[in-house]
Amino acid sequence: MKTCLSELAMFGSQPAFAAPLYVGRPHTGQRERLFERISEVLDRRWLSNNGPAVTELEARLAQRLGVRHCLMMCNGTIALEVALRATGITGEVIVPSLTFVATVHAVSWLGLTPVFCDVDPETHNLDPRRVEALISPRTTGIIGVHLWGRPCAVEALAGIAERHRLSLIFDAAHALGCTWRGQQIGRFGRAEVFSLHATKFFHTVEGGAITTNDDALANRIRMMRNFGFAESGDVVEHGTNAKMNEFSAAMGLTLLEAWDSLIEHNRQQFERYQTALGGLAGVRLVEHEPGEERNYQYVVLEIDPIQAGLTRDELLAVLESENIFARRYFYPGCHRAQPYLARQSSAPPELPVTEQLVERVLCLPAGAAIGAGDAQRVSAIIRLALSQASAVRQRLAERAPVGATRARAAVSLAPGLVDV
Repeated sequence: MKTCLSELAMFGSQPAFAAPLYVGRPHTGQRERLFERISEVLDRRWLSNNGPAVTELEARLAQRLGVRHCLMMCNGTIALEVALRATGITGEVIVPSLTFVATVHAVSWLGLTPVFCDVDPETHNLDPRRVEALISPRTTGIIGVHLWGRPCAVEALAGIAERHRLSLIFDAAHALGCTWRGQQIGRFGRAEVFSLHATKFFHTVEGGAITTNDDALANRIRMMRNFGFAESGDVVEHGTNAKMNEFSAAMGLTLLEAWDSLIEHNRQQFERYQTALGGLAGVRLVEHEPGEERNYQYVVLEIDPIQAGLTRDELLAVLESENIFARRYFYPGCHRAQPYLARQSSAPPELPVTEQLVERVLCLPAGAAIGAGDAQRVSAIIRLALSQASAVRQRLAERAPVGATRARAAVSLAPGLVDV
């Protein structure tokens, strides 16, 4: 544990971690069982096209989530595109700007118009009051994002969608294994879309899934993910190639066996951070509703620069010098990212809560990235830096400008991993 200013790496000491500590190091499950499954796939010589491993994974996830249909896809972004197309959404789609850019890219890629909406300051999810104010004659859909795995205001958004005859789907990329009012995420809206990318606690290396209780919609999605082929072999629908392969499903089946232990590991790490950072002025740990299940995948802080004494980016610079590569999710907000900023004929939309959060949110290493004691060591550095904020700020001013830190922070994920 570092306990005095001179021990910080930016003041000349060795970094706290010899190897970089990243957000998003993947779990890999029991290797022997994974290799057995891969061997079975090779023996069958059925590598893709809705093989036995994919079919089994769909059935087991559908049962776990309590939904009629779980459709495996090659990744979460394509899954979102297929869900949008399958539900018949056209024109304008209301989306949060505080989300991974893939949410908005999926809308734009299909020729639809994203309408950026502000979020609730407590939950970081779509603010239903602001959603209703943005509805126009061209609006046909709403995408709610269960950010950090914390469920949206499901009931309020469903009411808005029903009153205005809009399609409601949820981007549940962060929310596998989480509940809303005791029910598993995956059962709400017309469909919910999951990312099963390697950065998630449960993954298929690359992959995604769409869940729905709508039989007709599920049948259409099945055809659309396979070039529009019906069971008869005739092409009856516009489609694409969005199928999951058998090797990805083998990883998913292997991690499914470790589901409870993965969540328990995440929970323990979260609670260590919770204890170590408790009561720290200017630092708020984003929590979930009490009594709900969660996957504890993300450890998210809000840094209030006035109370904390340092800005989020200044604190990030301290952490980076210690080989702790936290992340600024989701700076600068999709509405200020290209190509969306360039498309706006006037000033960007007024999203005051989003604008504040993208300057304050800091996601800490968690999950498989950290071992016993690492959460306390990271927390001790945060406490030390904030307790000596004036000296840290002066030291930062003598070094590279904050802009250089921001450039590094934009890519501070484990090599080869991008959050999807």
